[in-house]
Amino acid sequence: MPDPAVPAHLGLPRRGPGARRALAALFWAGLVLSVLPWWLNTPAGGLAATGDVLLAVGRITGLIGGYLLLVQVLMMSRLAVLERCLGGERISRLHRDVGATLLVAVLAHLATLLVAYAEAEQHSIFGEIGVMLSDYEDMVSAFVATGILVVVALTAIRAIRTVLPYELWYVLHLSSYAVLVFGYAHQFSNGAELYPKGPVRTGWYAAYLLVIAALVWGRLVAPLHFNLRHRLRVAEVVAESRDTISIYLTGRDLESLPMLGGQYFRWRFLALGSWWQSHPFSLSAAANGRWLRLTVKVVGSHTADLRDLDAGTRVWAEGPSGTFTAAHRTRQRALLIAGGSGIAPLRAMLEELPPGTAVIYRARTPQDVLLHHELDWIAQTRQASVWYVIGSRHEPGPRQVMSPEGLRRLVPDVTRRDVYLCGPSGLIDEAVRVLRQAGVPRRQIHQATFEL
Repeated sequence: MPDPAVPAHLGLPRRGPGARRALAALFWAGLVLSVLPWWLNTPAGGLAATGDVLLAVGRITGLIGGYLLLVQVLMMSRLAVLERCLGGERISRLHRDVGATLLVAVLAHLATLLVAYAEAEQHSIFGEIGVMLSDYEDMVSAFVATGILVVVALTAIRAIRTVLPYELWYVLHLSSYAVLVFGYAHQFSNGAELYPKGPVRTGWYAAYLLVIAALVWGRLVAPLHFNLRHRLRVAEVVAESRDTISIYLTGRDLESLPMLGGQYFRWRFLALGSWWQSHPFSLSAAANGRWLRLTVKVVGSHTADLRDLDAGTRVWAEGPSGTFTAAHRTRQRALLIAGGSGIAPLRAMLEELPPGTAVIYRARTPQDVLLHHELDWIAQTRQASVWYVIGSRHEPGPRQVMSPEGLRRLVPDVTRRDVYLCGPSGLIDEAVRVLRQAGVPRRQIHQATFEL
């Protein structure tokens, strides 16, 4: 393929945090509004007895759980405005945190109502469960929804997730949509605040419809429009090393793609054995209007199949996603720290950062260094500094560089730079620790993390 386009002299302008703050304000306003009906319907002195308190806790946690479930599904919708404002990395973290809170709220909702109803009706807990399942409308589906939520939460635990095949984990995680379906009906047939007809019930109906519309748009309509417009195809597959390949793509109207270096797409290669899998891979070259490139490390059966893609293979893509970009920095200058194939998004970003960027590239052996000719060329044209740090992290050289003193020696103004990290989790965790010890504020540290 041809050489990358010559980078512009100036870096991308920075984007402020206004949109993120507006979304945060909307989230908290929605949470208050979801609980407000209980507050307005509870008379003074209505919490005198223990049973009343348990019922109140159950109803409040139910309202909170219902609201957080809508937020969770909205974050999974891949709506473009959320991807642009928050980015897949932040959405991934919020999805994890909100999911944990949702699970606690739902279990608390179930437990407190079980105890309150069992006490009021003089039943055992298990007896009350039987009564709920047999006598209360839509409660069987509600219990099913709770079970699915628990399974999804368990598979989100890192120790469990790492041993599951990505495809199996992905399918299990998508089952969280079923929680919305199975948990929907009982809120309106049994919920004290949502059962009566009126503005509260109508408002919740509207919230459900808006979330479903966002899901349909983000997951179906927008990707269909994108792929019909650009019609991406594989142009060439190039071996970068013994276990890493670059895939070049061509298509229509590529100059109009609103993508930035460091962002990623979710790629589905429509070839035998690969069409049914979608994986997130970063771009490894900035936009040039002629072709796209992703650089992939071969770590499993799916990525191994990508070596054999034929020219002309159609590609289904969703994106671009992510705020791991030069436009989202908080300072004028940046330090990029990469490990192994983690250099891919940083190499693309280097084209769009202002002159004076510093790059530290960690690799175990010289053979593991990728795209070094391009890095050297871009560094020369962008007046950037690139250091290749070769060897195990236990060897003296890398240990000296990846220390607070070593970083300050290479990059004296490191505390006044944004730092972008991409690579194996061990390297990332160690780099964050060293950067914090060196005095780099946490808000200036950016990590490339793909969404769930």
